[in-house]
Amino acid sequence: MNTISVLDVNWVGRPRSIGAALLESNGHRALIDPGPESTLPALREQLAGHGLSIAELDAILLTHIHLDHAGASGALVRDNPRLTVYVHELGARHMIDPSKLLASAARLWPNDLSQLFGDTLPVPAGNLRILRGGETLKLGGRNLNVVHTPGHASHHVSYFNDAEGVAFVGDTAGVRIENGPYILPATPPPDIDFNVWEDSFAAILERRPQRLFLTHFGYSDDPPAHIAEFRERLHRWSGWAADALRNEPNEGSAQARFMANSRAEMERRLGATEAEHHAFTARLDLSFLGLARYWRKKAEASTT
Repeated sequence: MNTISVLDVNWVGRPRSIGAALLESNGHRALIDPGPESTLPALREQLAGHGLSIAELDAILLTHIHLDHAGASGALVRDNPRLTVYVHELGARHMIDPSKLLASAARLWPNDLSQLFGDTLPVPAGNLRILRGGETLKLGGRNLNVVHTPGHASHHVSYFNDAEGVAFVGDTAGVRIENGPYILPATPPPDIDFNVWEDSFAAILERRPQRLFLTHFGYSDDPPAHIAEFRERLHRWSGWAADALRNEPNEGSAQARFMANSRAEMERRLGATEAEHHAFTARLDLSFLGLARYWRKKAEASTT
C-alpha cells in the first residue's frame, strides 16, 4: 500500500511553515525535504505519530539543499547511518562539506542562524546518491521520476509520482499554504534565473500532475492554474524590484519600497495575520535580495 503524509515540523514554533512528505510503500519509508536540524524534535514526534522512528527510515530525497529543506540531513544520517540521501549533482558537494553553504547562510541570517536552522552536519559521501534529472527511483512499490527544475536554485529537482498524480516541487512553484488564496514567490540569492524557471514550469506542466506538493506548505490542487498565477506574480514582483532599484537612491530604500508593495498586496488577499505568516515563511527581504542580484547580473551582462 502506498501512502503520502504531510509532516508539519513546526519551524520555530510556527505550524504550516515547513512540511516534510513521508512516503511509505511496501515497507519502504522516505522523507522528501526533512527540514532544518532545529526541527528534529518535531520531526521525531510526527514520525512517532505514524508509528515510526528515524531508525526505520530508508531514504531522504532533497528537492534542493537550502537549509530549510535539507539542513537536517546530516543529523538524520548520524542517527541512521543506512539512510540514502538523494541530491542533485550541483548540491552534493555542499552536503559533504556544508562550510560554504553555512557561510552564505550566515551572511543572510547573521543573528539567528542557529535558532532558525540548528546545526547543519555533513553527510558522508557514501550515503549520497547523485541525481542529474531523468532518473526513475524505485522506492518500495512506488516509482518517482526525477526532473531537474532550476530557477529558484540551480540544484533544484522535482519528484513526480505519476501513478498517484503528485509532483513534489519544493520551491519551484512558490509558497502557498494549504492551497490558500495567495501564492508567494520565494526568490533568495544567489542563483535566481527566470529563463530556466520558465523551462521548469513547462517541465512540470508537461507531466500533467493532479496536485503539487509544496514544502511551504502542503498540497495545491490545480497545477495549471497555480503555475499561471505564480508565474504572473513572480514577474510582477521582479518588475517591482527593478523599478525600485532604478528609482530609489540606494538599495536599502529600494528594498523598503519593494517590501511595502509586496506586503500590501499580501494583506489585501490574506489579512494582516496570514500575510505576516507568509512573509516570515518566505522571508520577503531575501526575495528582494535575490531579485536585486538577478537584475544586477543582467545589467553587468549587457555591458560586457
